[in-house]
Amino acid sequence: MPDRLAALPGARNGCVITCGTFDGVHRGHVLVLERTAERARQAGLPGVALTFDPHPLDVVNPSAAPPLLTLWNEKLEALAQTSIDYVIVVPFTAELSSYSAEEFVDRVLIDAFGMRELFIGHDHGFGRGRAGDVESLRMIGRRRGFPVDVVPAVLGSDGAPISSTAIRRAIAHGDLARASDGLGRRYSFSGRVVSGEGRGRLLGFPTLNLELASRRKLLPPHGVYAVYAQGRHASFGGMMNLGPRPTFGDDRVTLEVHLFEGGGDWYGKSVRVDFVARLRDTMKFSGPAELVAQLERDANSAHAALTTVGPAAKLKGSGTNTSFLS
Repeated sequence: MPDRLAALPGARNGCVITCGTFDGVHRGHVLVLERTAERARQAGLPGVALTFDPHPLDVVNPSAAPPLLTLWNEKLEALAQTSIDYVIVVPFTAELSSYSAEEFVDRVLIDAFGMRELFIGHDHGFGRGRAGDVESLRMIGRRRGFPVDVVPAVLGSDGAPISSTAIRRAIAHGDLARASDGLGRRYSFSGRVVSGEGRGRLLGFPTLNLELASRRKLLPPHGVYAVYAQGRHASFGGMMNLGPRPTFGDDRVTLEVHLFEGGGDWYGKSVRVDFVARLRDTMKFSGPAELVAQLERDANSAHAALTTVGPAAKLKGSGTNTSFLS
């Protein structure tokens, strides 16, 4: 048994693997993960999702690397909602990028992790130049003696296959409904509450000022949004300004969330914010009085949006153990 599998209980006889970047952990990814987990249970083996850090394009072609739908903590949280048994994070390096598809299968999937069966999505590709497509992997599987199971595309409400690329495009254009349809949940980000200037409190709309863990996180266009803010123990409705504050001559892009409930000390804590609805564009007002009047209208609009949709839904699935093996 490969040494690395010694850290995975129940993996004495190998495992059933799926691998990919899983950015967004969207509905197509979830189907692949659930099929992997189901087959693993039937075979009496662990189901393993193998993913990479950093995103492969960050190494292969940094200028083409996309903004991320899920940062690491967000991706692992989403993976934990599926039925997969283990998540293995493999450091993606220049050396790994040089592997052919066959070398990747032999050195990583079989030699390092004892793969007995491979599940992939319909458009999957890995190895140098993404040469490891469905047909070449099936050919390798026949030579090495493992089956390759191809999971069909999941279609969105528009009839098109769901993909991370399509979801990124929807978010970049502010189409939250299409993004949520592809993800199977509302688009969200996580941030740490930091000190602000206190201007919102003076206006009667105190805010949580959030700091992203990485600039690689994709955010929708600047504007005001109805949101849910998830703390450690509860979720609260609110509204958020994403962008500059032109009324005060402040061009910095900020993330400020006003909660309708849920007071207390939030400083230093991590908060997940779920986008519910876009309310309006960023606007410049003549002064604080005009801004406050608009904020009151925004609050009414946000309350209406939150009442219509209800609390955020979570993906179905059991908990997942996450293992960082390198």
